[in-house]
Amino acid sequence: MKEMYQLASYGPVLPEIIVALGAMALLMIGAFMPVSCENCVQRNGLRVGWLSILLLAAALYFVVAPGGSAKTISLFEGAFIADGFARFMKILILIGAAASLLLSFDYLKSHKLMQFEYPVLVLLSVVGMMMMVSAGDLIALYLAMELQSLALYVLAAIRRDDVKSSEAGLKYFVLGALSSGMLLYGASLIYGFTGSTNFTVIAQVATASGAASNIGLIIGLVFLMVGLAFKIAAVPFHMWTPDVYEGAPTPVTAFFAAVPKLAAMALLVRVLSIGFPGGLVKWQQIIVFLSLASMIFGAFAAIGQTNIKRLIAYSSIANIGFALVGLAAANEEGVQGVLVYLAIYMAMTLGSFACILAMKRGDKEVEDISELAGLSQTNPSMAVILAALMFSLAGIPPLAGFFAKFYVFLAAVKAGLWPLAVLGVLASVVGAYYYLRVVKIMFFDEAKPAFAHVDRNVFLVMAASGLFVMLFIVAPSPIIDAAMAAARSLKP
Repeated sequence: MKEMYQLASYGPVLPEIIVALGAMALLMIGAFMPVSCENCVQRNGLRVGWLSILLLAAALYFVVAPGGSAKTISLFEGAFIADGFARFMKILILIGAAASLLLSFDYLKSHKLMQFEYPVLVLLSVVGMMMMVSAGDLIALYLAMELQSLALYVLAAIRRDDVKSSEAGLKYFVLGALSSGMLLYGASLIYGFTGSTNFTVIAQVATASGAASNIGLIIGLVFLMVGLAFKIAAVPFHMWTPDVYEGAPTPVTAFFAAVPKLAAMALLVRVLSIGFPGGLVKWQQIIVFLSLASMIFGAFAAIGQTNIKRLIAYSSIANIGFALVGLAAANEEGVQGVLVYLAIYMAMTLGSFACILAMKRGDKEVEDISELAGLSQTNPSMAVILAALMFSLAGIPPLAGFFAKFYVFLAAVKAGLWPLAVLGVLASVVGAYYYLRVVKIMFFDEAKPAFAHVDRNVFLVMAASGLFVMLFIVAPSPIIDAAMAAARSLKP
Protein backbone atom coordinates (compact mmCIF):
# COMPACT_ATOMS: atom_id res chain seq x y z
CA MET A 1 0.00 0.00 0.00
CA LYS A 2 2.83 2.35 0.90
CA GLU A 3 4.55 1.61 -2.41
CA MET A 4 1.34 2.41 -4.32
CA TYR A 5 1.06 5.73 -2.51
CA GLN A 6 4.67 6.58 -3.35
CA LEU A 7 4.10 5.77 -7.01
CA ALA A 8 0.96 7.96 -7.06
CA SER A 9 2.94 10.84 -5.55
CA TYR A 10 5.13 10.86 -8.69
CA GLY A 11 2.13 11.82 -10.83
CA PRO A 12 3.41 15.36 -11.54
CA VAL A 13 6.55 13.94 -13.21
CA LEU A 14 4.55 11.52 -15.37
CA PRO A 15 4.78 13.62 -18.60
CA GLU A 16 8.60 13.62 -18.36
CA ILE A 17 8.62 9.86 -17.67
CA ILE A 18 6.36 9.24 -20.69
CA VAL A 19 8.58 11.22 -23.07
CA ALA A 20 11.85 9.79 -21.67
CA LEU A 21 10.75 6.14 -21.71
CA GLY A 22 9.02 6.66 -25.05
CA ALA A 23 12.22 8.11 -26.56
CA MET A 24 14.22 5.09 -25.38
CA ALA A 25 11.56 2.68 -26.68
CA LEU A 26 11.52 4.42 -30.08
CA LEU A 27 15.31 4.28 -30.15
CA MET A 28 15.16 0.50 -29.74
CA ILE A 29 12.33 0.17 -32.28
CA GLY A 30 14.29 2.22 -34.80
CA ALA A 31 17.46 0.23 -34.19
CA PHE A 32 15.75 -3.12 -34.89
CA MET A 33 13.67 -2.05 -37.89
CA PRO A 34 14.74 -3.51 -41.27
CA VAL A 35 17.22 -1.36 -43.22
CA SER A 36 17.60 -3.43 -46.38
CA CYS A 37 17.10 -0.41 -48.67
CA GLU A 38 17.32 3.37 -48.55
CA ASN A 39 13.55 3.74 -48.77
CA CYS A 40 13.21 1.42 -45.76
CA VAL A 41 15.37 3.80 -43.71
CA GLN A 42 13.21 6.76 -44.76
CA ARG A 43 9.96 4.90 -43.97
CA ASN A 44 11.29 3.81 -40.58
CA GLY A 45 12.24 7.39 -39.76
CA LEU A 46 8.79 8.62 -40.76
CA ARG A 47 7.05 5.99 -38.61
CA VAL A 48 9.17 6.91 -35.61
CA GLY A 49 8.43 10.58 -36.32
CA TRP A 50 4.66 10.07 -36.22
CA LEU A 51 4.98 7.91 -33.09
CA SER A 52 6.99 10.74 -31.52
CA ILE A 53 4.16 13.18 -32.19
CA LEU A 54 1.71 10.73 -30.57
CA LEU A 55 4.05 10.49 -27.59
CA LEU A 56 4.15 14.28 -27.26
CA ALA A 57 0.33 14.34 -27.45
CA ALA A 58 0.13 11.75 -24.65
CA ALA A 59 2.48 13.82 -22.49
CA LEU A 60 0.40 16.93 -23.25
CA TYR A 61 -2.74 15.11 -22.11
CA PHE A 62 -1.20 14.33 -18.72
CA VAL A 63 0.04 17.94 -18.35
CA VAL A 64 -3.47 19.34 -18.88
CA ALA A 65 -5.43 16.35 -17.48
CA PRO A 66 -8.55 17.53 -15.60
CA GLY A 67 -7.59 15.37 -12.63
CA GLY A 68 -4.24 17.13 -12.27
CA SER A 69 -3.67 19.22 -9.17
CA ALA A 70 -3.72 23.01 -9.55
CA LYS A 71 -1.54 23.54 -6.50
CA THR A 72 2.25 23.66 -6.33
CA ILE A 73 3.87 20.27 -5.71
CA SER A 74 7.52 19.78 -4.84
CA LEU A 75 9.29 16.45 -5.43
CA PHE A 76 12.78 15.02 -4.89
CA GLU A 77 13.68 17.31 -1.99
CA GLY A 78 12.58 20.40 -3.92
CA ALA A 79 14.58 19.61 -7.07
CA PHE A 80 11.40 19.23 -9.16
CA ILE A 81 8.52 21.72 -8.93
CA ALA A 82 5.12 21.16 -10.55
CA ASP A 83 3.11 24.39 -10.51
CA GLY A 84 0.98 26.50 -12.82
CA PHE A 85 4.04 28.19 -14.30
CA ALA A 86 5.63 24.84 -15.23
CA ARG A 87 2.38 23.52 -16.66
CA PHE A 88 1.89 26.59 -18.87
CA MET A 89 5.42 26.33 -20.26
CA LYS A 90 5.25 22.56 -20.78
CA ILE A 91 2.10 22.98 -22.86
CA LEU A 92 3.96 25.46 -25.10
CA ILE A 93 7.05 23.22 -25.32
CA LEU A 94 5.08 20.11 -26.26
CA ILE A 95 2.96 21.92 -28.87
CA GLY A 96 6.05 23.63 -30.31
CA ALA A 97 8.01 20.36 -30.51
CA ALA A 98 5.12 18.54 -32.22
CA ALA A 99 4.71 21.36 -34.76
CA SER A 100 8.48 21.39 -35.41
CA LEU A 101 8.45 17.64 -36.08
CA LEU A 102 5.50 18.08 -38.43
CA LEU A 103 7.44 20.74 -40.33
CA SER A 104 10.47 18.49 -40.69
CA PHE A 105 9.04 15.35 -42.31
CA ASP A 106 8.85 16.45 -45.95
CA TYR A 107 12.15 18.35 -45.82
CA LEU A 108 14.02 15.42 -44.31
CA LYS A 109 12.49 12.96 -46.79
CA SER A 110 13.49 15.11 -49.77
CA HIS A 111 17.08 15.38 -48.45
CA LYS A 112 17.26 11.67 -47.52
CA LEU A 113 17.75 12.62 -43.85
CA MET A 114 14.53 11.09 -42.48
CA GLN A 115 16.20 8.68 -40.08
CA PHE A 116 14.73 7.53 -36.78
CA GLU A 117 17.47 9.26 -34.76
CA TYR A 118 16.08 12.72 -35.59
CA PRO A 119 12.72 12.49 -33.76
CA VAL A 120 14.38 10.61 -30.89
CA LEU A 121 16.86 13.48 -30.43
CA VAL A 122 13.96 15.94 -30.46
CA LEU A 123 12.19 13.92 -27.75
CA LEU A 124 15.32 13.78 -25.56
CA SER A 125 15.77 17.53 -25.86
CA VAL A 126 12.09 17.98 -24.92
CA VAL A 127 12.65 15.93 -21.75
CA GLY A 128 15.47 18.31 -20.84
CA MET A 129 13.30 21.35 -21.52
CA MET A 130 10.41 20.05 -19.44
CA MET A 131 12.79 19.39 -16.56
CA MET A 132 14.27 22.88 -16.99
CA VAL A 133 10.95 24.64 -16.44
CA SER A 134 10.31 22.51 -13.32
CA ALA A 135 13.83 22.82 -11.87
CA GLY A 136 13.88 23.98 -8.26
CA ASP A 137 17.51 23.24 -7.62
CA LEU A 138 20.84 24.23 -9.20
CA ILE A 139 21.81 20.59 -9.82
CA ALA A 140 18.47 19.79 -11.48
CA LEU A 141 18.84 23.00 -13.51
CA TYR A 142 22.26 21.99 -14.84
CA LEU A 143 21.39 18.36 -15.59
CA ALA A 144 18.21 19.36 -17.43
CA MET A 145 20.00 22.03 -19.44
CA GLU A 146 22.79 19.65 -20.47
CA LEU A 147 20.31 16.95 -21.52
CA GLN A 148 18.62 19.50 -23.75
CA SER A 149 21.88 20.96 -25.09
CA LEU A 150 23.61 17.68 -25.99
CA ALA A 151 20.66 16.65 -28.17
CA LEU A 152 20.57 20.09 -29.82
CA TYR A 153 24.29 20.00 -30.71
CA VAL A 154 23.72 16.80 -32.68
CA LEU A 155 20.57 18.16 -34.35
CA ALA A 156 22.44 21.26 -35.58
CA ALA A 157 24.95 19.04 -37.41
CA ILE A 158 22.46 16.37 -38.51
CA ARG A 159 23.24 17.03 -42.19
CA ARG A 160 26.72 15.54 -42.05
CA ASP A 161 27.57 15.98 -45.74
CA ASP A 162 26.89 19.72 -45.61
CA VAL A 163 29.74 22.05 -44.56
CA LYS A 164 27.40 24.76 -43.24
CA SER A 165 25.49 22.29 -41.06
CA SER A 166 28.73 20.84 -39.63
CA GLU A 167 30.01 24.35 -38.96
CA ALA A 168 26.74 25.29 -37.25
CA GLY A 169 26.96 22.22 -35.00
CA LEU A 170 30.59 22.93 -34.09
CA LYS A 171 29.95 26.61 -33.31
CA TYR A 172 26.90 25.75 -31.25
CA PHE A 173 28.81 23.06 -29.35
CA VAL A 174 31.87 25.23 -28.56
CA LEU A 175 29.90 28.28 -27.45
CA GLY A 176 27.32 26.11 -25.66
CA ALA A 177 30.09 24.39 -23.71
CA LEU A 178 31.52 27.79 -22.79
CA SER A 179 28.14 28.99 -21.53
CA SER A 180 27.63 25.76 -19.56
CA GLY A 181 31.02 26.24 -17.89
CA MET A 182 30.13 29.80 -16.89
CA LEU A 183 26.76 28.70 -15.53
CA LEU A 184 28.36 25.86 -13.57
CA TYR A 185 30.98 28.20 -12.10
CA GLY A 186 28.27 30.64 -11.04
CA ALA A 187 26.24 27.80 -9.50
CA SER A 188 29.29 26.60 -7.54
CA LEU A 189 29.87 30.11 -6.15
CA ILE A 190 26.21 30.41 -5.15
CA TYR A 191 26.39 27.02 -3.43
CA GLY A 192 29.61 28.02 -1.68
CA PHE A 193 28.14 31.20 -0.24
CA THR A 194 24.65 29.91 0.59
CA GLY A 195 25.38 26.29 1.55
CA SER A 196 22.54 24.96 -0.58
CA THR A 197 21.56 24.30 -4.18
CA ASN A 198 17.82 24.63 -3.51
CA PHE A 199 16.24 27.85 -4.81
CA THR A 200 14.08 28.36 -1.71
CA VAL A 201 17.05 28.06 0.68
CA ILE A 202 19.15 30.30 -1.59
CA ALA A 203 16.36 32.90 -1.44
CA GLN A 204 16.38 32.80 2.38
CA VAL A 205 20.14 33.42 2.47
CA ALA A 206 19.99 36.03 -0.30
CA THR A 207 17.35 38.05 1.57
CA ALA A 208 19.18 37.92 4.91
CA SER A 209 20.92 40.96 6.34
CA GLY A 210 24.25 41.66 4.66
CA ALA A 211 23.62 39.36 1.69
CA ALA A 212 23.29 42.33 -0.68
CA SER A 213 26.96 43.21 -0.11
CA ASN A 214 28.22 39.62 -0.43
CA ILE A 215 30.50 39.95 -3.46
CA GLY A 216 30.84 36.18 -3.92
CA LEU A 217 27.07 35.72 -4.13
CA ILE A 218 26.76 38.62 -6.59
CA ILE A 219 29.50 37.24 -8.86
CA GLY A 220 27.89 33.81 -8.71
CA LEU A 221 24.54 35.30 -9.76
CA VAL A 222 26.21 37.20 -12.62
CA PHE A 223 27.90 34.05 -13.97
CA LEU A 224 24.64 32.12 -13.66
CA MET A 225 22.81 34.80 -15.62
CA VAL A 226 25.56 34.90 -18.27
CA GLY A 227 25.17 31.14 -18.82
CA LEU A 228 21.41 31.50 -19.23
CA ALA A 229 21.80 34.59 -21.44
CA PHE A 230 23.78 32.42 -23.88
CA LYS A 231 20.89 29.97 -24.04
CA ILE A 232 18.32 32.65 -24.87
CA ALA A 233 20.77 34.41 -27.26
CA ALA A 234 20.55 37.78 -25.53
CA VAL A 235 23.10 40.42 -26.61
CA PRO A 236 26.11 40.35 -26.07
CA PHE A 237 25.88 36.53 -25.85
CA HIS A 238 24.15 36.13 -29.20
CA MET A 239 27.11 35.49 -31.49
CA TRP A 240 26.19 31.88 -32.28
CA THR A 241 22.64 32.61 -33.37
CA PRO A 242 22.87 33.94 -36.98
CA ASP A 243 25.44 31.35 -38.12
CA VAL A 244 23.69 28.41 -36.47
CA TYR A 245 20.28 29.50 -37.79
CA GLU A 246 21.63 29.86 -41.33
CA GLY A 247 23.78 26.71 -41.31
CA ALA A 248 21.45 24.21 -39.63
CA PRO A 249 18.74 22.51 -41.74
CA THR A 250 15.65 24.74 -41.83
CA PRO A 251 13.36 22.47 -39.71
CA VAL A 252 16.11 22.27 -37.08
CA THR A 253 16.41 26.07 -37.13
CA ALA A 254 12.64 26.34 -36.68
CA PHE A 255 12.86 24.07 -33.63
CA PHE A 256 15.83 26.03 -32.19
CA ALA A 257 14.12 29.38 -32.65
CA ALA A 258 10.73 28.36 -31.27
CA VAL A 259 11.16 25.84 -28.45
CA PRO A 260 14.52 25.76 -26.55
CA LYS A 261 14.39 29.54 -26.08
CA LEU A 262 11.05 29.15 -24.30
CA ALA A 263 12.56 26.68 -21.83
CA ALA A 264 15.63 28.84 -21.21
CA MET A 265 13.50 31.97 -20.66
CA ALA A 266 11.24 30.06 -18.27
CA LEU A 267 14.27 28.83 -16.34
CA LEU A 268 15.65 32.37 -16.09
CA VAL A 269 12.29 33.64 -14.81
CA ARG A 270 12.06 30.89 -12.19
CA VAL A 271 15.65 31.26 -10.96
CA LEU A 272 15.37 35.03 -10.50
CA SER A 273 11.80 35.08 -9.15
CA ILE A 274 12.21 32.25 -6.62
CA GLY A 275 15.96 32.07 -5.96
CA PHE A 276 16.89 35.74 -5.81
CA PRO A 277 13.93 37.90 -4.81
CA GLY A 278 16.20 39.84 -2.45
CA GLY A 279 18.71 40.64 -5.20
CA LEU A 280 16.08 42.51 -7.20
CA VAL A 281 18.08 45.71 -7.74
CA LYS A 282 21.21 43.87 -8.85
CA TRP A 283 19.66 41.38 -11.27
CA GLN A 284 17.14 43.93 -12.50
CA GLN A 285 20.00 46.13 -13.72
CA ILE A 286 21.50 43.22 -15.64
CA ILE A 287 18.15 42.28 -17.19
CA VAL A 288 17.50 45.90 -18.23
CA PHE A 289 20.92 46.00 -19.95
CA LEU A 290 20.35 42.64 -21.72
CA SER A 291 16.89 43.76 -22.80
CA LEU A 292 18.03 47.11 -24.20
CA ALA A 293 21.07 45.65 -25.96
CA SER A 294 19.02 42.83 -27.52
CA MET A 295 16.18 45.08 -28.71
CA ILE A 296 18.45 47.71 -30.22
CA PHE A 297 21.03 45.35 -31.75
CA GLY A 298 18.37 42.98 -33.10
CA ALA A 299 16.48 45.88 -34.69
CA PHE A 300 19.47 47.47 -36.44
CA ALA A 301 21.47 44.34 -37.33
CA ALA A 302 18.56 42.82 -39.26
CA ILE A 303 18.17 45.82 -41.58
CA GLY A 304 20.91 44.80 -44.02
CA GLN A 305 20.15 41.07 -44.12
CA THR A 306 19.33 39.44 -47.46
CA ASN A 307 19.03 35.84 -46.19
CA ILE A 308 15.62 35.30 -44.61
CA LYS A 309 16.91 32.78 -42.03
CA ARG A 310 19.50 35.31 -40.80
CA LEU A 311 16.75 37.96 -40.75
CA ILE A 312 14.63 35.76 -38.48
CA ALA A 313 17.73 35.05 -36.35
CA TYR A 314 18.25 38.75 -35.64
CA SER A 315 14.50 39.16 -35.24
CA SER A 316 14.54 36.44 -32.55
CA ILE A 317 17.31 38.31 -30.71
CA ALA A 318 15.15 41.45 -30.71
CA ASN A 319 12.13 39.42 -29.58
CA ILE A 320 14.04 38.02 -26.61
CA GLY A 321 14.88 41.64 -25.72
CA PHE A 322 11.17 42.51 -25.72
CA ALA A 323 10.36 39.49 -23.54
CA LEU A 324 13.08 40.55 -21.08
CA VAL A 325 11.29 43.88 -20.63
CA GLY A 326 8.57 41.98 -18.77
CA LEU A 327 11.11 40.17 -16.60
CA ALA A 328 12.84 43.47 -15.78
CA ALA A 329 9.54 44.74 -14.35
CA ALA A 330 9.93 42.07 -11.62
CA ASN A 331 6.23 41.85 -10.79
CA GLU A 332 3.29 39.53 -11.50
CA GLU A 333 2.21 41.58 -14.51
CA GLY A 334 5.76 41.35 -15.86
CA VAL A 335 5.87 37.55 -15.62
CA GLN A 336 2.41 37.40 -17.19
CA GLY A 337 3.69 39.61 -20.02
CA VAL A 338 6.69 37.30 -20.55
CA LEU A 339 4.45 34.22 -20.77
CA VAL A 340 1.99 35.84 -23.18
CA TYR A 341 4.92 37.05 -25.27
CA LEU A 342 6.51 33.58 -25.41
CA ALA A 343 3.24 31.92 -26.44
CA ILE A 344 2.68 34.38 -29.28
CA TYR A 345 6.37 34.40 -30.26
CA MET A 346 6.33 30.61 -30.67
CA ALA A 347 3.34 30.75 -33.01
CA MET A 348 4.83 33.58 -35.09
CA THR A 349 8.22 31.85 -35.36
CA LEU A 350 6.85 28.45 -36.38
CA GLY A 351 4.62 30.11 -38.98
CA SER A 352 7.53 32.13 -40.38
CA PHE A 353 9.69 29.03 -40.73
CA ALA A 354 6.83 27.14 -42.36
CA CYS A 355 6.80 29.89 -45.01
CA ILE A 356 10.60 29.62 -45.37
CA LEU A 357 10.29 25.85 -45.89
CA ALA A 358 7.76 26.55 -48.65
CA MET A 359 10.33 28.71 -50.48
CA LYS A 360 11.61 26.18 -53.00
CA ARG A 361 11.69 25.80 -56.76
CA GLY A 362 11.85 22.20 -57.83
CA ASP A 363 14.10 20.41 -55.33
CA LYS A 364 16.13 23.52 -54.49
CA GLU A 365 15.44 25.71 -51.45
CA VAL A 366 15.85 29.45 -51.83
CA GLU A 367 16.56 31.67 -48.84
CA ASP A 368 17.12 35.10 -50.38
CA ILE A 369 14.42 37.59 -49.43
CA SER A 370 14.30 38.89 -53.02
CA GLU A 371 13.00 35.46 -54.12
CA LEU A 372 9.66 36.37 -52.50
CA ALA A 373 9.08 39.02 -55.18
CA GLY A 374 5.51 39.00 -56.45
CA LEU A 375 4.42 36.14 -54.19
CA SER A 376 0.96 37.69 -53.92
CA GLN A 377 0.43 36.89 -57.62
CA THR A 378 1.88 33.35 -57.66
CA ASN A 379 0.68 32.10 -54.24
CA PRO A 380 -1.84 34.55 -52.68
CA SER A 381 -2.64 32.40 -49.60
CA MET A 382 1.03 32.06 -48.59
CA ALA A 383 1.58 35.78 -49.23
CA VAL A 384 -1.35 36.75 -46.98
CA ILE A 385 -0.20 34.42 -44.17
CA LEU A 386 3.43 35.59 -44.34
CA ALA A 387 2.31 39.22 -44.45
CA ALA A 388 0.16 38.67 -41.34
CA LEU A 389 3.12 37.07 -39.56
CA MET A 390 5.44 39.95 -40.55
CA PHE A 391 2.89 42.57 -39.40
CA SER A 392 2.47 40.62 -36.15
CA LEU A 393 6.24 40.46 -35.56
CA ALA A 394 6.32 44.22 -36.14
CA GLY A 395 3.70 44.64 -33.40
CA ILE A 396 1.01 46.20 -35.58
CA PRO A 397 -2.55 46.02 -34.15
CA PRO A 398 -4.88 44.18 -34.09
CA LEU A 399 -2.60 41.17 -34.63
CA ALA A 400 -1.28 38.97 -31.82
CA GLY A 401 2.22 40.50 -31.85
CA PHE A 402 0.77 43.85 -30.77
CA PHE A 403 -0.70 42.31 -27.60
CA ALA A 404 2.58 40.51 -26.86
CA LYS A 405 4.45 43.83 -26.79
CA PHE A 406 1.60 45.69 -25.12
CA TYR A 407 1.63 43.46 -22.03
CA VAL A 408 5.40 43.59 -21.45
CA PHE A 409 5.56 47.37 -21.99
CA LEU A 410 2.54 47.90 -19.70
CA ALA A 411 4.24 45.88 -16.94
CA ALA A 412 7.43 47.94 -17.34
CA VAL A 413 5.50 51.22 -17.08
CA LYS A 414 3.70 49.99 -13.94
CA ALA A 415 7.08 49.11 -12.42
CA GLY A 416 8.41 52.61 -13.12
CA LEU A 417 10.66 51.48 -15.99
CA TRP A 418 9.01 53.79 -18.52
CA PRO A 419 12.34 54.74 -20.21
CA LEU A 420 12.86 51.04 -21.01
CA ALA A 421 9.33 50.83 -22.42
CA VAL A 422 9.86 53.96 -24.55
CA LEU A 423 13.15 52.64 -25.95
CA GLY A 424 11.43 49.31 -26.62
CA VAL A 425 8.72 51.05 -28.64
CA LEU A 426 11.38 52.92 -30.64
CA ALA A 427 13.30 49.68 -31.30
CA SER A 428 10.02 48.13 -32.42
CA VAL A 429 9.52 50.98 -34.91
CA VAL A 430 13.02 50.39 -36.34
CA GLY A 431 12.33 46.65 -36.56
CA ALA A 432 9.09 47.32 -38.43
CA TYR A 433 11.19 48.51 -41.39
CA TYR A 434 12.59 45.10 -42.30
CA TYR A 435 9.31 43.29 -41.66
CA LEU A 436 7.42 45.73 -43.90
CA ARG A 437 10.18 45.41 -46.52
CA VAL A 438 9.32 41.71 -46.85
CA VAL A 439 5.64 42.60 -47.33
CA LYS A 440 6.54 45.24 -49.93
CA ILE A 441 8.63 42.71 -51.90
CA MET A 442 5.78 40.17 -51.87
CA PHE A 443 3.03 42.56 -52.95
CA PHE A 444 4.67 45.27 -55.04
CA ASP A 445 7.77 43.84 -56.77
CA GLU A 446 7.72 42.17 -60.16
CA ALA A 447 6.79 38.51 -59.80
CA LYS A 448 9.43 35.79 -59.96
CA PRO A 449 8.70 32.17 -60.98
CA ALA A 450 6.24 30.45 -58.64
CA PHE A 451 7.44 28.26 -55.80
CA ALA A 452 6.85 24.52 -55.85
CA HIS A 453 3.67 23.05 -54.36
CA VAL A 454 3.55 23.59 -50.58
CA ASP A 455 3.69 20.32 -48.64
CA ARG A 456 0.54 19.51 -46.67
CA ASN A 457 2.22 19.39 -43.24
CA VAL A 458 4.01 22.68 -43.86
CA PHE A 459 0.82 24.38 -45.01
CA LEU A 460 -1.03 23.07 -41.93
CA VAL A 461 1.48 24.73 -39.55
CA MET A 462 1.58 27.86 -41.71
CA ALA A 463 -2.21 28.21 -41.76
CA ALA A 464 -2.61 27.48 -38.03
CA SER A 465 -0.01 30.13 -37.14
CA GLY A 466 -1.56 32.66 -39.50
CA LEU A 467 -5.05 32.11 -38.09
CA PHE A 468 -3.70 32.35 -34.54
CA VAL A 469 -2.06 35.76 -35.05
CA MET A 470 -5.04 37.12 -36.99
CA LEU A 471 -7.80 35.82 -34.70
CA PHE A 472 -6.04 36.28 -31.33
CA ILE A 473 -7.97 39.52 -30.75
CA VAL A 474 -11.28 37.61 -30.96
CA ALA A 475 -10.58 35.51 -27.83
CA PRO A 476 -7.35 36.55 -26.08
CA SER A 477 -8.54 35.76 -22.55
CA PRO A 478 -7.69 32.01 -22.39
CA ILE A 479 -3.95 32.65 -22.90
CA ILE A 480 -3.88 35.91 -20.92
CA ASP A 481 -5.77 34.43 -17.93
CA ALA A 482 -3.69 31.25 -17.98
CA ALA A 483 -0.51 33.35 -18.06
CA MET A 484 -1.64 35.36 -15.03
CA ALA A 485 -2.49 32.19 -13.09
CA ALA A 486 0.94 30.78 -14.01
CA ALA A 487 2.65 34.00 -12.88
CA ARG A 488 0.85 33.91 -9.53
CA SER A 489 1.96 30.32 -8.92
CA LEU A 490 5.59 31.53 -8.76
CA LYS A 491 4.87 33.31 -5.49
CA PRO A 492 6.51 31.48 -2.57
